[in-house]
Amino acid sequence: MRFSVEGEPPPGNFWDFVAERVAAHSFRDIDDTLDEYSIGWVSVANMFDSDFAYGSYAAGDYVVLSMRIDERKVSSAVLKKYVLKEEERVRAERQVPKLSRSVRLEIKERVRTELVRKAPPIPVVYDLCWNLANSTLLFFSTSKKAMVLLEELFRDTFDMSIVLQIPWNTALHLLDEDRAARLDDVRPAILM
Repeated sequence: MRFSVEGEPPPGNFWDFVAERVAAHSFRDIDDTLDEYSIGWVSVANMFDSDFAYGSYAAGDYVVLSMRIDERKVSSAVLKKYVLKEEERVRAERQVPKLSRSVRLEIKERVRTELVRKAPPIPVVYDLCWNLANSTLLFFSTSKKAMVLLEELFRDTFDMSIVLQIPWNTALHLLDEDRAARLDDVRPAILM
């Protein structure tokens, strides 16, 4: 997907700005924590390199990064199974025919927390290439969820926004003024 980058970086050395902002928003591993979600920047060459030891995001007039998302998930079927199992155990232990709503909710939350803690985080990595010369960004995914996350992370990182480029906007950007003015006369055609 193609985006245009809206906004200007602060005055001064651009690469120092990028280094500072990418380091501040680099990916934090959640393998040894109880966190359920983590998002941040990693090197395109290695999804485990969030330190950018050699400035691997700088490639000529381009900033090349990968957005990594780790998330711990428990399927609803697995959660339901273990919740029912635990409810049955508690009912037998207390010798009651039915549990109250508050007890069932407490059991569900406790079981969900246990299962999430045991689940390994699932990593997903999306690459991007930011062309500094013409302020465009190529994002190598068509996932709507990933694009929304990219827009938020990019804005938080660089204090600039990105706008999805539809073919109309791309044509306006590529054509001269005379040809761009003729785009207003373009109408859809019915092909049979």
